[in-house]
Amino acid sequence: MDWSQFLIFVGVGLLAQLVDGALGMAYGVVSNAVLLALGLPPAVASATVHTAEIFTTGVSGGAHALFGNVDWKSFRRLAIPGVIGGVIGAWFLASVPGDTIKPFVYAYLLILGVVVLVRAAGKVVSHHRVRHKGVLGFVAGLLDAIGGGGWGPIATSTLLARGGAVRHTIGTVNAAEFVVTVAISSTLIAHMGIQHWPIVLGLLTGGVIAAPLAAWLVRHLPPRYVMIAVGCLIIGISLYQLGNYVLR
Repeated sequence: MDWSQFLIFVGVGLLAQLVDGALGMAYGVVSNAVLLALGLPPAVASATVHTAEIFTTGVSGGAHALFGNVDWKSFRRLAIPGVIGGVIGAWFLASVPGDTIKPFVYAYLLILGVVVLVRAAGKVVSHHRVRHKGVLGFVAGLLDAIGGGGWGPIATSTLLARGGAVRHTIGTVNAAEFVVTVAISSTLIAHMGIQHWPIVLGLLTGGVIAAPLAAWLVRHLPPRYVMIAVGCLIIGISLYQLGNYVLR
């Protein structure tokens, strides 16, 4: 990889961190969508994003634990099934040819983009609490591995929409995400090796640069408008790539 390519991935990491810092989610979804659009195979894109996320989710989860934002009972109920779902999803992703699964990954990202827009519109499906957090963790981990992102949008959105307390929901989901991310990344690396480290470093560099600006944006940009922009970005990329497959 030359310096121009490295700078592209720095830019991807910067964009993803700006979005994640402003919304508290969508780092993986944005990064994976852009990396796929740049031509990376789904397994490589997912492995790259999750390896970079080990560092970001570790810091985030540790901070939430330090400030008492983690409900440890809910953490176990989310994390253990999430690890199982993540490993199964990563194994499946690494075992299927990239061109075969790419349309399905884009279809999934398209759905996530719609979910983000629905949340931006303030739509709440139900205020009943989620009783089967293990099922939610398993599904979120499975789809997170296959789609290269989605743990936050699926787990956090579902729990908050069902009446979960904001502080403990975000803290618990973030802490569980670290464990799930390590499991997914380890599984993919075991299948593929670590040839994607230069891309990981690019994403990390961009994330570090963007972190202070993202913190500033949280205070000055209305979250609703940011969510609309993110949803439109993900939907646009997904529709464009799906259209390419249809026209082949």
